[in-house]
Amino acid sequence: MLTEQELATPSSALFFDDNEKDIDIIATYSDASGTIRTSRVKMKDLSASWVLENPISGDPGKQKGSQVFKLKDSYQASRRSEENVEHFIDDHHWQEDEIQNRRKASWSPVKFKRQMLRQKRWDLRTVDLIRQNKEADKQMEATSAIEDLKNMDPVVNGKYSIWRRDFENPNSDSTLKLMRDQIIMAKAYANIAKSRNQIDLYSSLLRHVGDSLRVIGDANSDSELHPSSLDQAKAMGHALSFAKDRLYDCHIVARKLRAMLQSAEDNVDSLKKRSAFLIQLAAKTVPKPLHCLPLQLAADYYFHGYQSKKDLNIEKLEDPSLYHYAIFSDNVLATSVVVNSTVFHANEPEKHVFHIVTDKLNFAAMRMWFILNAPEKATVQVENIDDFKWLNSSYCSVLRQLESARVKEYYFKNHPSSLSVGSDNLKYRNPKYLSMLNHLRFYLPEVYPKLHKILFLDDDIVVQKDLTPLWDVDLNGMVNGAVETCKGSFHRFDKYLNFSNPKISENFDSNACGWAFGMNIFDLKEWRNRNITQIYHYWQDRNEDRTLWKLGTLPPGLITFYNLTYPLDRKWHVLGLGYDPALNQTEIVNAAVVHYNGNYKPWLDLAVAKYKSYWSKYVRFDNYYLKLCNLSE
Repeated sequence: MLTEQELATPSSALFFDDNEKDIDIIATYSDASGTIRTSRVKMKDLSASWVLENPISGDPGKQKGSQVFKLKDSYQASRRSEENVEHFIDDHHWQEDEIQNRRKASWSPVKFKRQMLRQKRWDLRTVDLIRQNKEADKQMEATSAIEDLKNMDPVVNGKYSIWRRDFENPNSDSTLKLMRDQIIMAKAYANIAKSRNQIDLYSSLLRHVGDSLRVIGDANSDSELHPSSLDQAKAMGHALSFAKDRLYDCHIVARKLRAMLQSAEDNVDSLKKRSAFLIQLAAKTVPKPLHCLPLQLAADYYFHGYQSKKDLNIEKLEDPSLYHYAIFSDNVLATSVVVNSTVFHANEPEKHVFHIVTDKLNFAAMRMWFILNAPEKATVQVENIDDFKWLNSSYCSVLRQLESARVKEYYFKNHPSSLSVGSDNLKYRNPKYLSMLNHLRFYLPEVYPKLHKILFLDDDIVVQKDLTPLWDVDLNGMVNGAVETCKGSFHRFDKYLNFSNPKISENFDSNACGWAFGMNIFDLKEWRNRNITQIYHYWQDRNEDRTLWKLGTLPPGLITFYNLTYPLDRKWHVLGLGYDPALNQTEIVNAAVVHYNGNYKPWLDLAVAKYKSYWSKYVRFDNYYLKLCNLSE
């Protein structure tokens, strides 16, 4: 049998007999030595690439006897034909129609299919080459970028201190940064030198560190450096170069720098804790002028016999048709601002009644202030919480817990390690969190049994608009109207409550939205119907060991008014002026109430300066007692 390679010889001649069932093929060919040979094969034994050239036209059945045809490989023949066409076009300029006739003469379905497959392969190869070319371009660009980075000036332009304001010179602190970096490396080499007992080098590096620190001083830019700073930087550079020649070992230096970094991070954490502790301490400490004010007021209250003076407008105190406010505070000045700002913006001040409750220590001062500085037309009542005889340990959970020896030890025992552990101890072990003035808000129906609605205000708020429309808000059967504070995942229930405790996780939704105390409209009729105070007692009793929430009034408030709080429009109550210096100024201006919640209260030196004016404009600094105690803007 002939192989396909042998049959591809151009001199092959083929014969077949059309009477046979299959086609007999007698092939004549020349072997490698040039000898003429013949062989017989069947047509079915040849591959599909072999076709008959110039087959018989018409009905093959009419042809008799043996016929002679030329048989060739269509693929190789096609390639040769194309090569010959190109050759003849270049050398002999054949006519186009003759070329096309030669191509048509060798056409077959098998050949067409093979051509299509070849074209597809060529297209795929073209796409692959284009892709490889793009990848090569990207690699060249990346390599070029890396080389550019290597050639860049390593000196960082711009300010080294982010707090510096005058930044006209783009290289204003390059020397300062260099010297500080030198100090870091000098300390690293000094430690290595000491470990290798090279005392002279160790002493030299420390001396240069001290000199550099003295030159830098409190400077935050190059312009603030001592004139000798460049000379010192050069001297330090020489010392570091010498130390590097004698001590440099990549692994040792890297390990030493990592140790220094860890030490620096520990120092930063410690300073953060101390800072937080001191901020808490400053926030809870009464400044001397504010301590002076209640003392002077109380002294004059008893000296002038005001303790026998009766309240005026008693009939208004229990009139449910008027606008009633509840303010529970021991801060005379802060309470006066709340009252003054509310009355100032009230459309009908004669219909506004303020119920102020304070403790025994500040009752005389608070009453004396509002006797002498009573707001025009509005009614003010000042009460002493100790006069509420029904508020005792047998009824009140907080008072009962205060009698517990374990609670007394936790809140009132001295803790000498408080500073080292940061602000949490000071914040959460402050007895203020169990003060009845804080928790009196959960007893509003008992304190004011004849009122239907009341607006609760904290003493660190300022009123900027008339609040009477709040009494017309339909709470839809809810008890508490408040502004929600959740944004995204922030200020949800899981921020305030311990959801690892099944008592919490089985009864509340961790994604429920939190809301704010500070300005709340309460429906006291609905409160009584739902027995809200009893709900508060239930949960407060179960948190004696502080496992459900830490402290404060907001967590028990969220629990007590769960699914009973109606969300008010955010314009009614804008929070954050006591901790966030980046609040939207437009929101502050348009708010009905702004709240200084946080440590930076407006009456403290810690206050955010740009927010202080919203509060101070309602303080009467020309008041005799404020002048006496050196209270000024």
